[in-house]
Order: sequence, then C-alpha cells, then structure tokens
Amino acid sequence: ESQVKEIRAHLVEQQKCLEQQTEMRVQLLQDLQDFFRKKAEIETEYSRNLEKLAERFMAKTRSTKDHQQYKKDQNLLSPVNCWYLLLNQVRRESKDHATLSDIYLNNVIMRFMQISEDSTRMFKKSKEIAFQLHEDLMKVLNELYTVMKTYHMYHAESISAESKLKEAEKQEEKQIGRSGDPVFHIRLEERHQRRSSVKKIEKMKEKRQAKYSENKLKSIKARNEYLLTLEATNASVFKYYIHDLSDLIDCCDLGYHASLNRALRTYLSAEYNLETSRHEGLDIIENAVDNLEPRSDKQRFMEMYPAAFCPPMKFEFQSHMGDEVCQVSAQQPVQAELML
Repeated sequence: ESQVKEIRAHLVEQQKCLEQQTEMRVQLLQDLQDFFRKKAEIETEYSRNLEKLAERFMAKTRSTKDHQQYKKDQNLLSPVNCWYLLLNQVRRESKDHATLSDIYLNNVIMRFMQISEDSTRMFKKSKEIAFQLHEDLMKVLNELYTVMKTYHMYHAESISAESKLKEAEKQEEKQIGRSGDPVFHIRLEERHQRRSSVKKIEKMKEKRQAKYSENKLKSIKARNEYLLTLEATNASVFKYYIHDLSDLIDCCDLGYHASLNRALRTYLSAEYNLETSRHEGLDIIENAVDNLEPRSDKQRFMEMYPAAFCPPMKFEFQSHMGDEVCQVSAQQPVQAELML
C-alpha cells in the first residue's frame, strides 16, 4: 500500500515537472521574442542614424564638381574616391541593419511565437496521454492491491481452518483415549454417550477437513493469482518508468529543439550576412586606400583643369627691320663667349 502511494505521488510530481518545464520554455521563448523585438528597434534606430549621417555629408557634396564627376564616370582623385566610398559604406550598413531589423521582426520573432504555441499544444497532448497512462497504471496497481487482499483473506481462512482441524483431531484423540478404558466399569448408558460423542467428533472433523481443503485450495489459487498479477504489475511499472515516461517526455519535446535550432540559425545567418556585407564594403575602401597615389592624382588634377595647366604656344622669333637670320651665329668674335 505504501508503494502504491509512493507511485501515485511520483505520477503527480512527474506531471508537475513536465508542466514546469513547459512554463519555463514558454517564458524562455517570450524572453527571446522581447530580446529580438528590442534588438530590432535598436537596429532600426541605428539604420536611421547611419542614413542621416550619410545624407548630411552627401548633401554637402552634391553641388560640387567632384560630385558631378562622380556621377559621370567616377574618375576622382584618390582621396575624394575614399571619401565617397566611406559615405557609400555608411549607406550600405544602413540598409543592412534595416534588413536585419526586418528579419528579426518578421521571421525570427514569428518563429519563436510558433514554437511557443507548439510547445503548449504538445504539453496539452502529452498531458492527455499521461492521464491515460496514469489511469491504466493505477488500474493495474488497484487490481494488485485487490488480489493481494483476496490472497491474504483466503490464506487467513486457510490457517484458521487448519487450526480448527487440528483442534478437532486433538479432541478425537482424547475421545479415542477414553474409549480405550475398561468397558466393564462403564455403564451401558455412558458407553452409548461415548459412542455418540465419538461420532459427533468424527463428523465435525470431516466437516473441518472439507472446509480446510476448500480454503487451502482457495488460498493456493489466490496466491497464484497474486503472484501472476504481481509479475504483470512489476512489468507494467517497469514499462511505464523505462519506456512510457521517456516517450512522454519525447512527446513534450517533439520538434522543440529542431525548431529552436532553425530559428537561431536564421539569426546566425542574418548576422553572418551582415558581417560579410560589411567586410566586402571595407575591402573596397581598403583597396581605395591602397590606391592613394600622388602621381596619378597630380595627372588627374591637371587633366581636370586643362586651361590652367596645359603648356602655352611656343614663342616665335620676331625679326627686326629685315633681319632674317633666325639661328645662333657662331662667328669668331663671339665664339669664345658662346663656348663659355
């Protein structure tokens, strides 16, 4: 009886543990939703701030000649090119963080909500299954208790019948011992009474023998029934604790870890994509930084302002009053001076 009470207490505690586990999961999923909702707000705000930052400085450059050149063929001076790439990187990060916020709100959070609903639904279903399993197990335990009580009752009756039979056998032995006394001392009436008493004892013994045999048979059958039921009950209890209980927990867990895995991998994928995009943008800027080149910038700068930096026309020899000689004269008087 104490074991049955212990198992009944186990069943109640198991149900309570499964319920607490589901509540903890639902709370965890709610915390994850709140976390990603707040993170999405931060990402959106960060995206807006980056866009404002880029727009602020881009507005200053739109009216410049550099910007017109950038729109035309992007043939810019290397420092100016770095500047435009920096602004483009900020705008790129702004879009990426906006995309990240959208993924959190419309994908990751929705997945957590679905997992929470699924967990609650699976617990309700497992609770129904557990109720049926507990009912079946208690039915088996109650049957064992009934069979055990029946065995105890029949065994007690068998012991009582055996005791009464032994008592009758003792009375018979006493009576037979008296019958062995010398009969010539006993009156006829007493002899008749003794014979009558012996017959009564024999009849009582026969009845008690029959009762004992009947109760002994009932006790044996009840014990056999009890032992068989005991074996079946132990098998049922073992099956519940080793197999059914494990299956019940699996029922509560069904899909939980796999769904959580997919949801968190969506988050990881979004974050990795953000990092990949950022590194790609930084690689472009790094390439531009590596190409900061003064010589090519000088050439490009001079080409941008040809009127200012193109060489003027050659000066022509202007003859004076019919002097047609337009070459250096190396006559003897000035030859030494020219050599110097």
